[in-house]
Amino acid sequence: MTDIPLEHVHVEPSEPIEGPAPAVVLLHGRGSNEQDLLQLSREFPDHLHVVSLRAPDPLQGGYTWYELDLSAGGLHKSQPHTEQFERSRELVRESIAAARDEYGLDAERIGLLGFSQGAITSLSLLLEDPNDYAWVVALHGYLAEEHESLEPDGIAGKPIFVGGGSMDQIIPSFRVERAAERLEALGADVTAQMYDAPHGVSPEELADVVSFVETHA
Repeated sequence: MTDIPLEHVHVEPSEPIEGPAPAVVLLHGRGSNEQDLLQLSREFPDHLHVVSLRAPDPLQGGYTWYELDLSAGGLHKSQPHTEQFERSRELVRESIAAARDEYGLDAERIGLLGFSQGAITSLSLLLEDPNDYAWVVALHGYLAEEHESLEPDGIAGKPIFVGGGSMDQIIPSFRVERAAERLEALGADVTAQMYDAPHGVSPEELADVVSFVETHA
């Protein structure tokens, strides 16, 4: 048993190094679970810890980080439910802090990788506390409206990979592109790629993500 607030899976490095080691924290999408993104992380460098967190609320056999606010006019204009979104971000922060102690993670070399709701959550965490994360991969997500106007110190030069799909019917590519443009305007080191893919990670996208992680982790 651990004191980490969120249920999770931890994968130790297959090639451990002396002292604290870098890590990637995985945040899955709506209706999924902590097992979902592990298949992506199997391609990552062998010296990385992997901590895959489970969202707190049950949903259709999986879990969700928050409910959707559809008041602006449907799924394509949806936003996170503010109170649930804030609670989940705090749970992620607390879980990462506890995982640092539990697994000996290097606090200065922790990256976030999120898909869909997990990507939205990852970008919001980054904009709130940019110095807490070495890099971020945000796949098929957008920048929450409540965070679009933030101009935090520490975001300049931060490596961020933003991926989306031209055939994505859940998170349209224009929302992904808007997030990338805002992050670029803040001075982040943004790699933005759109793929001929639906709401999922294609082999081409995975290859680009692996290359990004190998460069920055």
